[in-house]
This record gives sequence, structure tokens and C-alpha cells, in this order.
Amino acid sequence: MMVTPLFLLVCLLESPCLRAQKTATCKVEGLTADCRHLSLKEVPADLPANITSLDLSHNMLPALPGPSLARYPQLLRLVASFNDVKSLESDMCLVLPLLRDLILHRNEFHLLTEKDLLHCSGLTRFDLSANRLKLKGEPFRPLQRLTMLDVSANGLTSARLGSIPQLWSLETLSLSGNVIKTIKSNDLAYLSNSSLQTLILSSLPLKTFEPGCFQRIRGLRNLVLDGSVFSLQLTAKLSEELSATRIANLSLRNVKLVSLTNITFKGLQDTNLTSLDLSSNGIVSLHNSPFQWLGELEILFLNENNLKHLTSSSFVGLGSLRVMNLTRALVKSHKSSYPIIDNFSFGSLAKLETLLMDHTAFQGITASMFSGLESLRHLSLSWSSIGLRTVSTGTFASLSRSPLRTLDLTATDISHLESGAFSGLGNLTTLLLGSNFISQVLTGEEFQGLASVEELNMFRNKNIILTQLSFNHMPSLSILILGLALAQNQDFNPSPFQQLHNLSVLDLSNNNIASVMEGLLAGLENLRVLRLQHNNLQRVWKSANPGGPVPFLQGLGALETLNLDSNGLDEIPATGLSGLFQLRELSLAGNVLDHLRDSIFHDLDSLRVLRLQRNLITSVPQGVFGHAFRNLSVLHMERNPFDCTCEGIMWFVNWLNTTNASMPQRDSEYICNTPQAYFNQSVVRFNSLSCKDMAPFQALYILNCSLVLIFMTTALLFRFQGWRLQFYWNVLVNRTLGFAEPGLGEARFKHDAYLIYAEEDKKLLSDPWCRRYKAYQAMHQVIEDSRDSVVLILLEDVPDHRLSQALLIRKGMLKSHCVLHWPLQRERVPAFRHKLQAALGSSNAVL
Repeated sequence: MMVTPLFLLVCLLESPCLRAQKTATCKVEGLTADCRHLSLKEVPADLPANITSLDLSHNMLPALPGPSLARYPQLLRLVASFNDVKSLESDMCLVLPLLRDLILHRNEFHLLTEKDLLHCSGLTRFDLSANRLKLKGEPFRPLQRLTMLDVSANGLTSARLGSIPQLWSLETLSLSGNVIKTIKSNDLAYLSNSSLQTLILSSLPLKTFEPGCFQRIRGLRNLVLDGSVFSLQLTAKLSEELSATRIANLSLRNVKLVSLTNITFKGLQDTNLTSLDLSSNGIVSLHNSPFQWLGELEILFLNENNLKHLTSSSFVGLGSLRVMNLTRALVKSHKSSYPIIDNFSFGSLAKLETLLMDHTAFQGITASMFSGLESLRHLSLSWSSIGLRTVSTGTFASLSRSPLRTLDLTATDISHLESGAFSGLGNLTTLLLGSNFISQVLTGEEFQGLASVEELNMFRNKNIILTQLSFNHMPSLSILILGLALAQNQDFNPSPFQQLHNLSVLDLSNNNIASVMEGLLAGLENLRVLRLQHNNLQRVWKSANPGGPVPFLQGLGALETLNLDSNGLDEIPATGLSGLFQLRELSLAGNVLDHLRDSIFHDLDSLRVLRLQRNLITSVPQGVFGHAFRNLSVLHMERNPFDCTCEGIMWFVNWLNTTNASMPQRDSEYICNTPQAYFNQSVVRFNSLSCKDMAPFQALYILNCSLVLIFMTTALLFRFQGWRLQFYWNVLVNRTLGFAEPGLGEARFKHDAYLIYAEEDKKLLSDPWCRRYKAYQAMHQVIEDSRDSVVLILLEDVPDHRLSQALLIRKGMLKSHCVLHWPLQRERVPAFRHKLQAALGSSNAVL
């Protein structure tokens, strides 16, 4: 009895019967195999033989053996970064004759010899960065087609990677992150016959450049020295050594170059340097014309510095400069005062086209600050602290001679625009005034002279009030952004947009707009994008709205994007979206929509993106959504309380299983709310096959309901209108067939009936004998002669037994049309008379 438990315990602890097995599976897409992060210790053997790219990074491979890679002879790219590879197998490139890119970043390479790369002559890119590389002999000599070599962060002490000319096709060489302190005169001699264009020497502890160190690579155009530490003397020495090269782009980013002198770049005077990056250096001053030697410079980066004062001599010599970046170059700290920009500081930049001064701080814009910028086309002062509370006619007067096209004043603390504030900027096409504190009535005079403006952005301002003439001076306006900017309770009557016939984008979002008039967007036949999200438009489309729903989208036939998110909408009128034949994107998220009319999406033939998430939609019937879903590529309907019944979502689930449309979070956010059987489950788990079994019962249910309704309707009709139907029937029969001709024996009667009731006969008529005689005569004619000569008129409902006692006659002895009831309702008297006439006019012939 003790053996079995012991055996089970051993199985649990030592046997692989319950041991978790980790399956390593590579992802193959097309001709690319991704085998990253799989803890592999060898090259997978089950991949397609025709793959051209293999990524084995972030594994535990100790080597890249040729036999394992021989299975994939068409490889063009092999990535084995972040592994434990210590050396290259000499036959690796032999079995991969087409290999072009070999990436071995961060491995354990130590010794690299020429025989390791002997068969790798086809390589064009070779990355050996972040290893512990030690070179022996001429390891790179076979790589005559190599265009990019990265040996950064390998602990190399010299830039010399060979002693004889080699790497003829090399264009880019990275030696960053090593411990090279000196670039000696013959260190780069092995590249004398190469095509080197870019040399990266970032993050090196450089101390000096020996004379002639760059002479062997005269074709050098790009030199990157970011992250090193450069003194003024070392920078000047670098300039001298580059004087004999074709250097075009020099990057000295973050090299702790705090100041510049008038001789710092003197050595570059005879070069064709076109781009200089001095960003993130903490430069304090630009005195004594430090750039006077750079007459060919076109792009200058001075961002992320600490300039305190710009003078008229700061940029002397930069007559060819086209782009200058001063972002965060003038900064005020808690202990320092505002930087100063003198008048005419940019006066020597006659060809400057783009000036970026974002996130800067200076005392203010002076009258002649931008004088001389005769070619300026783009000026950005966004998020700057420049004391620009009011924009007046003189603020940008110094730019009146510039062909300025874009002016960015985003977040510059503007609170007021004076009349004609931009009147001197007649060429302006883009004006950005967002994230300010503008609070005023826009009369239109503020934008006087801006007839060429195509884009106006005033997003996130304080309290702007629009008038009919607000944009009267902007006939070319095509993009108007007014989100989170307008004062509340504006009626927009008359519309401030009625003259903007070229408007294509209108943003009125986040303004708490509660009412709009029908003609708000009238005349905007070119409008393509309309954003009205985060407003309060629920009354505008309600049926209970005084005057009915407002068709404010009428006439927008070119509209392609409509955003009505978060407006509290609980219904959409039948014609709310009619006429929007070009609409491609409709967003109604965050509302309270539930039951939608069948016809609301019928005009949206071009719809591609539909957003209905976070509503109260319970059912998705084909009649409502079938047309809208027909051409969809993206659908968002998550976070709705779906009713997972056959009537609610059967069609929707079938559509989900067949559509190619993208539905983010389909499995996790499309959740059933009812019934209880599917509560909190994904709609994709709804079994639509169960609905097919209900088809016969559904047909039977419809048939039974129809029969019951017909029977009830007929019964009620005869109960309350039977007399009228009978009256019309009698009229029809009598007019169609007429009364029967009396027989010859009946020709002695001239009248249909007669009444014997005179005052002198009252006693006789009241005699019981008379009543019995009349009853006897009637019974004789009815029973013995079978004549219908008796018409019985009852003033009330008399039981048959009482009628027999009184008149010795029963109702069954008479024809049905000869038994009449006196009507209690006055409107039925004409029908009674017609029945009486028909009864009296019937034939008395023997039946």
C-alpha cells in the first residue's frame, strides 16, 4: 500500500510527465523570420528555406555555425544582436553567399582575424558595436563591398583599423564610444582609397588632432563629434584640420562648448560647410562675430543653449544662411534676468527663410528686431515668454518687407489683438494663435490686410465672440480652428462663416455650443472636415425641439469627416445625415444613442470609418446598419450594452465573422449586457445557429398573431358598426336587384302598410278581442298561408316566451328581415326606416 504514493511523488518531482515545456516558435511573415526573445541556444532548423531575413537577437546563441545556417542559402540579412557569440565561423559566409547585412551588436566578440571574414566579400553592412573587439592583422580587407561599418563601443584605443588601403566602397564608419584620445596623422590612411562620406566620432575622450589626420579622407562630407568634450582650442584645431576636406555637415552637439570667439571656426573659411550643429552646449554669448568665416553656411542649429544677449554682430558673415534654430536658446532662470535681443540683431541674415525661436524668453519684440530678414518665410515664437500681451500695428512692422508666409504665436500670452495688428503681413498664409488668452469681440478689423491667409488657428483661447464680419478680411481662409476658444451662449445669427466659400476645415469643438441655426454652415460647399465634438447639441436634433430638428448639415455635399462625439445626442432625425454622399469618417462616440432610425445612414455610400463606442446601443439590426457597414474599413462600437438575442445582434455577429474591417478590441470590449445567459461575455461568443431553429416558430407566431388581430378587428367592427354595414348592404341589394313585383292576386293593395288608429276607434283598438283577432289573422297568414305579411317592430328586447304569450307568435315564425328593433340612437333612425321599407316592400307571394 505504500509503494503507489512513493511512485507518484517521484513522478511529480523528477519525471517530465508534468514538466512545463516552453515551445519556441518563430514568427514568419513573407520572407522574414522573427525569432527574437525565445531563449534559443541554436539556430532553428524548421524555418522556410527561402527566407531572406532572419532575426535571432535577444537569445542565448553561443555561435553561428555554418551547417545550421546552410539551410537558408538565400539570406540577405542576418541579425544576431544580444547573444553570446564569441567568434565568427569561417564558413558562415561561405554557406550564405547572398548575405549583405550582418548585425552582431552586443555580443562577446573578442578576437577578429582576416580568416573570419575571408568569404564575406559580399557584405554591405557590418555592425560589431558593443563588443570587446581586438583586431589581428587586416580583418576588414576582404570586405571590399562594405558601405557601412560600425565598431563603436568596443574599447578601441585607436581609429586605425588597418595598415594598408582597404574598404574601397565604405561610405559610413562609426568609431563612437571607444577610448580614442588622439586622431593621429596616419590613423585613417587605410581609408585613403575609400568612398568615405560620413565619419562618426561621438562620445570619445578626444584631446587632440594631429596635423594632416583628415588629409587621407578628403572626400569626407559629414563629421559627427556629439557627446565629446571640446575646448575652444580643440575646436579651433579641428577647424584647421578640416580645411583641406570637402566637409559639408559638422555636428558638435553637446560638446560643452560654452563660448565662441572670432577665430573658433576660422579654419573652415575655405570649406563648403553648409550645416553646423552647436545645440545643447550651454553657449552663453556670440560676441565678436564668431561665424564670420562661414559664408557658405545654410543651416545653423543653436537650440538648447543659454544665450543672454544677441547683438547686431552675433550673426555677421552668415549671408547664405537659410535656416536657423534658436529653440530654447534664450532662457530665463529664476536667478537671471530676461535675455536681450537688440535691434537689427538679424540684419545680416538677408537670405534667412526659417527662424525657429520656440520656447525662448526675451524682453520683448522691439520695433526693428526683425529688420533685415528680407527672405523670411517662416517665423515661430510658440511657447515663448516675450511679454506679448497685445499685438499692435507696430509689433511686427519690422517684417513688413519680408515675404512671411507662416507666423506661429502659439502660447505667447496674447490677450488682445488691435485693429490692423497684422496689416503689414500681406503674404501671410498661416497664422497660429492657439493656446493664448484672447478675450474680445472679433469685429474683423483685427485681420485687416490678411487676404492671403489660408489657415487660422485660435484653439484654446479664453472668451472670443464672433460677429458676422469676424472673418470678412480673410476670403481665402480654408482652415479655421476655433476649438475651446469661444464664449458660451453664442447664437451665430447671422452666421460668421457665410463668406468663407473656400473653407475646407472647421473646428468648433469643446465650446459648449447648445444651439445652432439652420443656416450656420450655409454656403460652405467646399467643407471637408467638421469637428463639433464636446459640445451640447442634444436639443438640436431632438424631435421635441421647438420647430423640429435643425438640419444644420444640409448642403454639405463635400463633407468627408464629421465628428459629433460627446454631445449628449440621444436621437438622430431621419434627415440628419442626408445628402452626405462623400462622408468617409463619422464619429458619434460618447453620446447616449440607443434606437436609431432605419434611414439615417442610407446616403453614406462612401463611409469608411464609423465610431459609435460608449453609447447605449443594445441592438445592431441590418435595417439600420446594413448600408453603413457595407464599405467600412474601421469600426468602433465597443463599450455598448449589447442585447445578445437573436433579434438584437444575430445579424451583427454574422457580419463580424465575415467582415475584413478592422475592429480594435473586438474580443475584449464588445460585451453582452443582456440576457443573463450571455452577461459579461463577448458578443463573438453568441451562437447565431440557435436562431435558425426559431424560424418555423417565428412564422407560426406571426400567422397566429395575424389571425387573432383580424378576428378581433372584425368582431369590434360588427359590434359597433354592424348596423351601418347591414344598412349599406340592404341599400346595395335593393338598388341592384330592386323589389320583387307583386303577384296578380296582390294587385288590390295600393299601399305597403296601413295604420288604424283614430280617436273614435281607440276603444275598439284597446279591446283584447281586437288584439286577439289581429294576432289570429297574423298567425293564419304566416303559418297557414306562408306569407310575410307581418312586420314585427320591437321597442325593446322582448324574450320569445313573452312574445308568444302576448301575440301567440314567435320570432322564428317570421323572416329575419321582418323582425325590426327600434333604434335607441338617433343616427340609426334612417337605417331603421330603410329596413322597414324593405320589409314592407317584400313580396307576399306564397313561398
